[in-house]
Amino acid sequence: MGGFNSGNHGGKSCTTDKLALDVRMMLRDGQLTPGTSVTWAWSRNGKPRGNIDIQVHTDYVKLIYQVRQNDGEQQSMDYPVRLAWTACNYGGQRAWWLCPAVGCGRRVAMLYGGAVFACRHCQRLAYKCQRETPEDRNIRRAETLRDRLGWQAGILNHAGGKPNGMHWQTFWRLQARHDVHVKQALAAMWVTLGKSRATMVKLNEKLDHFD
Repeated sequence: MGGFNSGNHGGKSCTTDKLALDVRMMLRDGQLTPGTSVTWAWSRNGKPRGNIDIQVHTDYVKLIYQVRQNDGEQQSMDYPVRLAWTACNYGGQRAWWLCPAVGCGRRVAMLYGGAVFACRHCQRLAYKCQRETPEDRNIRRAETLRDRLGWQAGILNHAGGKPNGMHWQTFWRLQARHDVHVKQALAAMWVTLGKSRATMVKLNEKLDHFD
């Protein structure tokens, strides 16, 4: 089991700089069933960033991983994170993490990596800069999905296939979301970079792929 660095990189970090555990994603993918063991792995541009083992119990999950301290030593982490459930308006239930940081316990959808996985407030993280353009936002979301699907980074690259072990329904859903973000990003790029004829031709060909 690999580890990851608990230190920040100077200045106030953004949520996108950290490894994240999304309880909504786990619920959608059927990974919150008691008795389930899940391994989450993160990568960026094809390079591994870390992984974590998650053991699911009735009202909590146990996180097991190693974290690299500033002195380079590895520390084994093994602790529970409680789950909370609320009813949805149209049936079903919504899952939440209860932040495990000492003195917190906030009900949140996302936990961010550090020495301990904790909520954005405890990790003192800022959201992605609000100056992010719709084009940037769609590219970032598409790249996140490509990363999860194990595809080559870069929205102008061809789509890959279904990762081993992923359910087809999950794959189709992620692929559809990816294609929507790519089409919206390319439409914005058409406007931004439209003065370049060569760029326009390439983007037009790519847009045609999503029609």
